Amino acid sequence: MSEEAVRHIVILGGGSAGWLVAGLIAADHATASGAGLAVTLIESPDVATIGVGEGTWPTMRDTLRRIGVSESDFVRECDAAFKQGSKFMRWAEDRAGDQYHHPFMLPQGYLEADLVGAWQARPGTEFASLVSPQPHLCEAGRAPKQFATPEFAAVANYAYHLDAGKLGAFLRRHCVERLGVRHIQDHVTAVESHPGGDIRGLQTRDHGLVEGDLFVDCTGLRALLIGEHFKVAAESCGDTLFNDRAIAVQVPYATEDTPIACQTLSTACPHGWIWDIGLQTRRGVGHVYSSAHCNDALAAETLRRHVVATGGADPDPASMRVIRFDPGFRRRQWHRNCVAIGLSSGFVEPLESSSLVLVELAATLLSEQMPATRAAMDTISKRFNEAFEYRWDRVVDFLKLHYVLSRRGEDYWRAHRDAASVPPRLQELLALWRHQPPSRYDLPRVDEVFPSASYQYVLYGMGFRPEPRATRRRMDDPRPAEGYFAEAATLARRMLAGLPDHRALLKHARSQGLPRL
Repeated sequence: MSEEAVRHIVILGGGSAGWLVAGLIAADHATASGAGLAVTLIESPDVATIGVGEGTWPTMRDTLRRIGVSESDFVRECDAAFKQGSKFMRWAEDRAGDQYHHPFMLPQGYLEADLVGAWQARPGTEFASLVSPQPHLCEAGRAPKQFATPEFAAVANYAYHLDAGKLGAFLRRHCVERLGVRHIQDHVTAVESHPGGDIRGLQTRDHGLVEGDLFVDCTGLRALLIGEHFKVAAESCGDTLFNDRAIAVQVPYATEDTPIACQTLSTACPHGWIWDIGLQTRRGVGHVYSSAHCNDALAAETLRRHVVATGGADPDPASMRVIRFDPGFRRRQWHRNCVAIGLSSGFVEPLESSSLVLVELAATLLSEQMPATRAAMDTISKRFNEAFEYRWDRVVDFLKLHYVLSRRGEDYWRAHRDAASVPPRLQELLALWRHQPPSRYDLPRVDEVFPSASYQYVLYGMGFRPEPRATRRRMDDPRPAEGYFAEAATLARRMLAGLPDHRALLKHARSQGLPRL
């Protein structure tokens, strides 16, 4: 294979995925200096992005800081709010009061004491609220930082809710104006190949042939390069995760001072679930469902009832947007000199905001392991494919965990509990977790998408109860855990007293800005 240097990266497709990839590569590889990698992004002026991925993971703070943006500018321009985790309602049972939290803060004493055993001695107490102050902050509407906390720093760990369409435009300006990314707005009419099969360049209608050494497919569900050109097939996971539709709507706040939720609200329904995301100026609300169990009209009516019941105006049916997708992913996402990132690599339902974090992880791995030559590309691509096959499998496992523990009685939920729909690895872990909590031994990679603490929050929030061992261990002593419970309660009291209202912090960030280090 050629020892020719990799000098030019061509990204096809914009949106959040394309511009995050462009920003990370350009920032890491000195594109603006003229001595680093050249980065070109080609974006059709007529193809709209899906733009409903409005939730992120805390990794987004590091990503934005890494590419050099101001958090204050980001908050102003992307209608962003702070996200401290997720709250799940009616997932275990279809009744008022059934709820649990998945906060972003790790439990106090995580991996240091038997928190689970000591928690079981407190029947009726939510696990997350006992081991973490963050559920209390979310319920009280507190922000995760103070007015004087610098940009990207935190008192309580946080991510963002954002307007995905505005994020793409914000990143585009930054990448072009500050990072030296070349932006071409044009239609790609053909893919030109080298004799050996690599992509040579993309033929455009108005700019001619755009040649490159490595091509990144960010064309969304169409997957123009990895799918249509190279015919790398996606593997369905619809037999595990049934949802293949989403219907979304934007909901204005009733008043200018309506509280802004600082956690994603997820409410289970008979045929799926509803997300409810608070931005500064509106809520983003959507119903994810299975077309095998529910038609579009029933899904729209379920969504409409939720919006009205939660204080929103009755939405115009014309404003509701149906999105169809086939749940699955490509096990080979890097083929020859083309790597797929974003929806072109795969898509499953947006539960737990997995889409954007996979974009960040893929863009980061690509940038940090950027091959210097075409010869090195095959080694890096093998490493990349192995990493993301593992990550996608773990995402499917983690999302399925939310369903398999439900006790709801509808056909949709009973089907999710059918053992034939549960991945074998998850079945093995659930059997193991009957006797011990999820740990680093179950999820051994340092860069797991979801750490073992996330599994604990979901397991015990959904009512899973481990069985006691026949013999005692030194770590069964409840006193260390009780000390950590007291620490979490003390932290909660201090944070509730010292942190501002969520909307108040957002107003301050917009008008005054957050301190910059």
